Amino acid sequence: MSYRRSLTRTALFALAYSAAVLLGRQTAIGPDGVGLAWPAAGVSAVWFCAQRRARARWADVVALPVALAATTAVTATPAPNVALGFGIAGVTQAMVFSRLLSWWRPNLWGAGGTEPLHRPRDLWGFLGAAVGASFCGAGIGVANERIFHGSLDWTHFTLYLTRHTASILIIGSAGVLAGSVLAGFRDHHGSVGGWWRHHMRTLAGTRPWRIAEYLVIVAGTTCAYMIGFGNAAHLPLAFPLLSWTVLVAIRLSTPFLLLHNTVIAGIAVHYTIAGTGPFARIADPLIQGILVQLFLVLVTVVGLALALARDERNVLLAELAAEKAELAREKTELAAQRMLAAAHADLLAAIIDSMADGLAVIEPDGRVSLRNPAFTQLLGGSGHPDAGSRFGLFRLDGTRYGDDDLGSLRALARQDVPERDALIRRPGLPGGRIVRTTATPLLRRDGTRSTVVLLHDVTAERRHRDELTNFAGVVAHDLLNPLASVDGWTTAAADALSDLPAHPSLDQALADLTRSGRAAARMRGLIDGLLAYATAREAGLAPAPVDLAGVVADIAEARTDAAGAVGALEPRFTIGELPPVQVDPVLLRQLLDNLIGNAIKYTAAGTRPALTITAHRDGTMVEMRIADNGIGIPKGQHDAIFGNFHRAHGDSGYHGTGLGLAICKRIVERHHGTITATDNPDGGSCFILSLPAALDTATPTVLLPA
Repeated sequence: MSYRRSLTRTALFALAYSAAVLLGRQTAIGPDGVGLAWPAAGVSAVWFCAQRRARARWADVVALPVALAATTAVTATPAPNVALGFGIAGVTQAMVFSRLLSWWRPNLWGAGGTEPLHRPRDLWGFLGAAVGASFCGAGIGVANERIFHGSLDWTHFTLYLTRHTASILIIGSAGVLAGSVLAGFRDHHGSVGGWWRHHMRTLAGTRPWRIAEYLVIVAGTTCAYMIGFGNAAHLPLAFPLLSWTVLVAIRLSTPFLLLHNTVIAGIAVHYTIAGTGPFARIADPLIQGILVQLFLVLVTVVGLALALARDERNVLLAELAAEKAELAREKTELAAQRMLAAAHADLLAAIIDSMADGLAVIEPDGRVSLRNPAFTQLLGGSGHPDAGSRFGLFRLDGTRYGDDDLGSLRALARQDVPERDALIRRPGLPGGRIVRTTATPLLRRDGTRSTVVLLHDVTAERRHRDELTNFAGVVAHDLLNPLASVDGWTTAAADALSDLPAHPSLDQALADLTRSGRAAARMRGLIDGLLAYATAREAGLAPAPVDLAGVVADIAEARTDAAGAVGALEPRFTIGELPPVQVDPVLLRQLLDNLIGNAIKYTAAGTRPALTITAHRDGTMVEMRIADNGIGIPKGQHDAIFGNFHRAHGDSGYHGTGLGLAICKRIVERHHGTITATDNPDGGSCFILSLPAALDTATPTVLLPA
């Protein structure tokens, strides 16, 4: 709030306070001019609540006594010095009310929040703040009279207390409602016009009988109070009139009740001053004023207590209905989710049952909790885990599995196991059936583990692989025999011609024979490469723990000896710590020999080959790096070099079939690893490959499915 705006609001509240003081002066009764009502107390309470965060708060403290002194000068009652004391009492009373309300009900407008009175405990906090503030104001007012008049009348204290309390209750509660509405304009409606249009639409949607009920009750309660207080016979009708307040509180909204309280206060004060009504026959003006204010306090408290209790009950019922609706919605969603889950379960069961591969879930105790028909069909009988020993389940080396292998199956709940092949023999299958088993741990929500076992019938694949391997061997033998003959006859012819005298035709013949020998050598290398590629692709794996460091050292020594034998520069090896791996020993040697041989081969002329070989364990895999100082890999061919017959340096004088790296990739992939090629930051190439790490404990060569 800006400083100028704060001063403007102070001025407006001061004018309203002055008007309230003048109105209170008009309610004076008796020879001493005792005011029957004091609306200024309620206005000052609203004033100081509205300005509790104003920048010019000092102006409010000054403006209230000044406004009271100005009205005193106009009305000439009471004396100026007494008016100053009452001004101090008014400021103290307003400040105490604002402070108490912020302590007890900070959610209300004017106390730190933006809410109106909407529950009974708000009313009790508001009433307590009103009584506490009025007590302070009345005490200062009576002390002020004692100082300037020399007398102390405790009846005046009671009158001030009840009069100020009633004023704060009636005007203050209405002010809190108005302030909360104004505070909510911009948040909910943007402007007063928006708020008015909203309530007009609400009124337009109200049922006609509800509008008629409002009109009847408002007219009835107004007429009843006017008749009760306008009765010249002074009948005791004040407290029976409370029934109309109860009716208003029960049937009408809280804002209408606040309006009803203001109207009733005006009727009671007006007719009492005129000398009619149930309180007019009391001779003592002070007692008369006290009873009138007690009546107004009672009317206000009873009405607000009933109305706020009703509002709180309606809010609770609405919240309960919303919770029931939300619960019903959640139940509906849960039912829908269960139906969807059931549909998914049925679909999953149908998919599993339709699989050609056998699938089963094995619990840690060896119990089969799930299996599909293909699993039972492959194993035969009931498919129980120990059925393997009954119908005949063999390793590929011919040894039979026993019941003790079920312990290894339970161990699968703690680690993945590579694919293994097993041979099934049972009646009706003379040649048996080869199945590939895959076991994977399955983590349950409760922390336990089970094993998912998959059986894949590879009998036809193995037969085809064996036929292809045999075919490759036969083809290689049949092709190598003619090549051996060509090579032998070429060598014999060259030896025979070497003893003849020099002749141009003889030189041409020897050159042709040399070219034929080189072509036969290239053909022999291509056949050997194809045979190695077929072997790497189709041959069965026999993984075992292998000392990687020993294999690398052996290959390095062999390559060094080979270079020395032909007079070439011997390669320099830098070998780090190499963890053991779980691979096929033959294929591992072929893999590393190819990679190390390529690194030495593709080195610039006159440069001594230098290789750095390192490795480290990463979980269940060992990552190995072979870096060289060779001529490197052309840009954009780091992936293509692993393709069949691809030669990155085909026109650079380096001979080869283009199958070496394809064989390396096939060997690595068959071990479920990866291989990539990058540039060596120090120049040359770097091959990065991953292979299974050696198992910490011994494991069976083939793992039984259940």
